[in-house]
Amino acid sequence: MSAIHAKNISKTFHITEDSHNTVKHRLFNIFNPPRNKAVEAVKKMNFEVKKGECVGIIGRNGSGKSTLTRILAGVYKTDTGHLKINGSTLLMNLGVGMSHELTARENIYISASVLGLKIKEIDAIFDQIVSFAELEEFVDTKIKYFSSGMVARLSFSIAVNAGADIMFLDEIFAVGDMKFQEKAIKVFESSWIEGKTVVLISHSMDVIQKYCTRTAYMKHGKLEYFGNTDKAIELYLADNF
Repeated sequence: MSAIHAKNISKTFHITEDSHNTVKHRLFNIFNPPRNKAVEAVKKMNFEVKKGECVGIIGRNGSGKSTLTRILAGVYKTDTGHLKINGSTLLMNLGVGMSHELTARENIYISASVLGLKIKEIDAIFDQIVSFAELEEFVDTKIKYFSSGMVARLSFSIAVNAGADIMFLDEIFAVGDMKFQEKAIKVFESSWIEGKTVVLISHSMDVIQKYCTRTAYMKHGKLEYFGNTDKAIELYLADNF
């Protein structure tokens, strides 16, 4: 059974190019408005991720990895094609999807509710989430005052304790201090991950090679290859060097 099935999906962003960056430029170019530029972040692609599979997404900065991940996690809508997701999803990328105007406590309840948990179920694991994230003293602090590492710890802890069928882990092992990274890896390698579908985005080829059975290699918004991890890494390295 497939967890993710994508057919002809694509995403284009329309960006305003404003070269009139001074008052003088704006005055003399009043009848020459800024131009719109179309950026094809994700070009039409087809692929399938099986349930319980751990796949990687690699590519240079600007290759479309994060945009694709956000499409799969439901943050962005596709412009074309059809996307079928079987199961609950959670994107872990420095707290994307969390409200920075809300406290850690409020974000825990909202995020866990989105994953389908009832209030009583969240009550039962609340202390566990806070303890694992090591944020006991900051439960009622708005997360806009958190460091990126603290937000990442909170996000990871919600994922571990509240769970989701499909996890999107964007550079999750590259954030937080070394002690927390070790804890995150330990949990990732434990039985917690069994049966879950994982999409891992990382610049660390060691991480991709260690955990991913198949890997997607992206370049300029195009899915160049999706298959054997060693082959995907080979293409990525050839592109970098």
